[in-house]
Amino acid sequence: MPRRRVAVVGGGVAGLAAAVRLRDRAPADVDITVYEQSGALGGKLRTGELAGGPVEFGAESFLMRDPAGGESAAVALIRRLGLAGRIVHPSVGQAALAVDGGLRPIPGGTLVGVPGDLEKVAAVARPTPEADRDGGGPLLGADQDIAVGSLVRARFGDEVVDRLVDPMLGGVYAGRADDLSLVTTMPALARAARVEHTLLAAVRAAQAAAPRAPGEPVFGTLDGGLSTLVDAAAAASGATVHRHAAVRELTPTGAGWRLTVGPTRDPEHVDVDAVVLAVPARPAARLLADVAPEAATEIGGLDYASVALVTLALPGAMLPDLSGFLVPATEGLLVKAATFFTTKWGHLRRPDGLALVRASVGRYGDEEQLQRPDEDLAATVHREVSAVLGAPLPAPVAGHVQRWGGALPQYTPGHLDRVVAARSALRAAHPTLRLAGAGYDGVGIPVCVRSGETAAEEIITALEGSGR
Repeated sequence: MPRRRVAVVGGGVAGLAAAVRLRDRAPADVDITVYEQSGALGGKLRTGELAGGPVEFGAESFLMRDPAGGESAAVALIRRLGLAGRIVHPSVGQAALAVDGGLRPIPGGTLVGVPGDLEKVAAVARPTPEADRDGGGPLLGADQDIAVGSLVRARFGDEVVDRLVDPMLGGVYAGRADDLSLVTTMPALARAARVEHTLLAAVRAAQAAAPRAPGEPVFGTLDGGLSTLVDAAAAASGATVHRHAAVRELTPTGAGWRLTVGPTRDPEHVDVDAVVLAVPARPAARLLADVAPEAATEIGGLDYASVALVTLALPGAMLPDLSGFLVPATEGLLVKAATFFTTKWGHLRRPDGLALVRASVGRYGDEEQLQRPDEDLAATVHREVSAVLGAPLPAPVAGHVQRWGGALPQYTPGHLDRVVAARSALRAAHPTLRLAGAGYDGVGIPVCVRSGETAAEEIITALEGSGR
């Protein structure tokens, strides 16, 4: 009996997680092939080197727990790959907000900046508690989705959004609270808002639904860098990996799918039984345009923000005892967030005292700022971080600018409904084709891992059901 073949299109963490799950759960006669358009696996996971030491040029950490309080999908995968002994946690957890020309600690008791105790945020923003009245029914209808900023502005006022929620969401999505879906970016709060009559009560209910033991670490990373996860996943999957292999067409055949791979002038045609499509929404929509037009329409409108990560190696820098800081857009700075790597992560501290500072630049809708040359971005970061700290930083001995074009999905209200519709259309018409990745299920390593694993499980079920 001929061997069956599954193609994973996209070698980011979602695609690699799918490949590992396929290897673990699929029958032994299934061959797995990963097609990656770029020259490197891992997507936004990329460990590099600066001034003789490791540094993350992409994502730097993962959540340790899932929303229900169990082990996150990222930790479970790391354990599966034999890397659990490498997990390390931040040495310094306190971060700050850059407001009014100085640094103020990010207040505790908030849910992505939305306060559960209004008194705790008063030093940073002035809430309007009188607006958060009980209107006699839940804040959110059963099937309703709204922008985060719309809800919070109406209930707590502009300052809470501009000085707390916006920089917190901007640090994750590079987007604005006034544009981002509550259901997608803050699902726990959305669930509570379908029951509670005030925002304060909804925040407290969401926090109570996901309790965390005191002292339990929220984030982790890997000693040696997150690229070790990428390498270990690729190896564990046993997949054949093709780099610089762009999949340009996807055509259904009687028994499965035909992939057109490579340059137009010299394409390769590959027949497979099933496909996990783990690429961003717009490339996925292009591939689906002819074979699943309804699904393509649902996902094709998703927009993305571009960012640049500027890392500076600073000799003898005197940094505050903080993990970093966030910058509200109202402060007028190019930098939207900064991380003091060698302060935050104890395993990265260097005996020579060299400090690594990484700043994130670029907000959705402001991409023209990213057209500046690397040297200009690095100089601006150095100047702005110095100003926020109130003292000039030493001249860097090394620097690196990593540009991520179209990196962060911008989930507008109704996003999850659109994804459900797209997947339903695919499930009905093409059960051996699945979508996975941040464009559909959310950002963050655990979410992407779970997305890839779920797609793999559904492919296995489809293959078993088809008898192929």
